Amino acid sequence: MAEEGLTLILTHENADFDAVAAQLAAARLYPGAIPVLPRRVNRNVRAFLNLYGDQLPFLRAEDLIRRPVVQVILVDAQTMATVRGLTPQTAVRIIDHHPLARDLPPGWTYYGEPVGATTTLLVEGLAERGVALTWVEATFLLLGIYEDTGSLTYPSTTPRDLRAAAWLVERGANLALLSEFLHHPLSEAQRRLHERLLASAETLEIAGHSVVIAAARADGFMEEVSSVAHRLRDLFEPAALFVLVEFDGHVQMVCRSTTDDIDAGAVAAHFGGGGHARAAAAVLRGRPLAEIREELLRVLPRHVRPAVTVAEIMSRGVRVLPPD
Repeated sequence: MAEEGLTLILTHENADFDAVAAQLAAARLYPGAIPVLPRRVNRNVRAFLNLYGDQLPFLRAEDLIRRPVVQVILVDAQTMATVRGLTPQTAVRIIDHHPLARDLPPGWTYYGEPVGATTTLLVEGLAERGVALTWVEATFLLLGIYEDTGSLTYPSTTPRDLRAAAWLVERGANLALLSEFLHHPLSEAQRRLHERLLASAETLEIAGHSVVIAAARADGFMEEVSSVAHRLRDLFEPAALFVLVEFDGHVQMVCRSTTDDIDAGAVAAHFGGGGHARAAAAVLRGRPLAEIREELLRVLPRHVRPAVTVAEIMSRGVRVLPPD
């Protein structure tokens, strides 16, 4: 008798609430599929799982039984870390709210729509099927939507995100827990990095937009550079923010934009990264921090549209009067 294969639900490393909540939603949507936690999750996600993880269906990669993986459901990501049991025949289905940014290998498919969070896409499926949720599950899913939409305030938020959030509240999501896990204080290492980035921050005027670039070196391993970047964005309130953090062997770039005139995703793509127009990231290896910063300064003007052009404010059909 042939050995039965596994269907796994995977996401990216350094996973935020949207990534892991999308895994949970996919597990409820596809019974029999196993949500496998990434090796690294953000600190606030880890805090939630420490308290309520025993009520959620996640497994760790090392706990998987030894069987071939016949299918992977890949959420909030478009590239995949190696997991035991993958074969060249493993089918991969991507579910992501970011636009498809790569040519897919044979056997891979993509589903995505422009909403504020990947969790929203999957919660819509749960609502359509009338899937019952516990209050812990509903709260976890709501955290996924809230984190990626800035508590439903980011410009990328859509009516679909609001409807999905309302459905989760109707299912018992605990609103009181949201601020506890979404406004996590910075760790000591993050505070030191924040101070260095703040000291290095430079505000530029590009095509009428205020753009902040901050670059610094981190001491050893650093998790959640994006959390530090968010604090800087809230402080400076620029049209766009680009943070460069140097570690041993690589530089992490975090790109954030608050306007359609600056495409953060296109800037990150230039450096081999990805994301969407308002939030993106890249990892660069084997290059010094100063060199990457200089290249960023050269590249930025190509991806910044003028805030207001003369053609937009000029009057058409000019009338003239004689001197008398």
